[in-house]
Amino acid sequence: MEKKRVLLITQEIEPYTEGTAMSSIIAKLPKFLSDNGYELRILMPRYSCVNERRHRLHEVVRLSGMNIIVDDDDYPLLIKVASLPNSRLQVYFLDNDEFFKRPTIYGTPEEPFEDNADRAAFFCKGAIEIVKKFGWAPDIILCEGFMTGLVPFFLRTAYKTEPLFTHAALVYGLFDMPYEHMTERFFAKAAINNLKEGDLDVFRNPDGSASIHRGASAYSDAIIIGSESFDANVDYLTAGNAKIVQLWDTEETFFANTLATFNALIEATVEG
Repeated sequence: MEKKRVLLITQEIEPYTEGTAMSSIIAKLPKFLSDNGYELRILMPRYSCVNERRHRLHEVVRLSGMNIIVDDDDYPLLIKVASLPNSRLQVYFLDNDEFFKRPTIYGTPEEPFEDNADRAAFFCKGAIEIVKKFGWAPDIILCEGFMTGLVPFFLRTAYKTEPLFTHAALVYGLFDMPYEHMTERFFAKAAINNLKEGDLDVFRNPDGSASIHRGASAYSDAIIIGSESFDANVDYLTAGNAKIVQLWDTEETFFANTLATFNALIEATVEG
């Protein structure tokens, strides 16, 4: 039986980012999914903490050299790759000095980087463009963390006619981080290609502010909560949606819920 393909797009994963619960739990996902019969490709940003020599990165020339447009500005995109320790899996890093060469990943909770919206738009659009270059059609696209939260929206709007993603199920991993709330700047910066700012109203909270979690949840087929502290009573998860919502219980149930969700989505695709 042919293995089902999972595209894992994540903002963090050990050993490349360390010290957070998210990095730790996501580090265990690739082996778990591989052991359960899934074929994986992994994408993440190349932050400054990802050391080229220590982590043995090298550039993938055939994938590098494109420019990603965010709000009419062009930004070069380089792709580097490294092998995930103790596995045969590779991690592809999206690299851009302007967005990712910084002393911290997101800023601080008190002062997040002003351009986190730009960075998220660049990363999410770049990830989609790189997968197009792969020519590799995923069955499931698993987006982990707020920096990946524009992927479901982009795929269902700006890239809705792209045949590579037509049959892919979209799963969003919710983690409790203070950075997913954005300023008004978000609505302009995330309006890529022919999208308008109004197309992003699904990301708008009742008070008018922007929440990446809100919009990502609206455009995903399933949601898996990866933080014990995340408030699952937020309105966008409790509005009677028919989609799958997996709540946090323990780390073990997080993995079991992920596998159960994937299997349910694959089965639904087959039946459909």
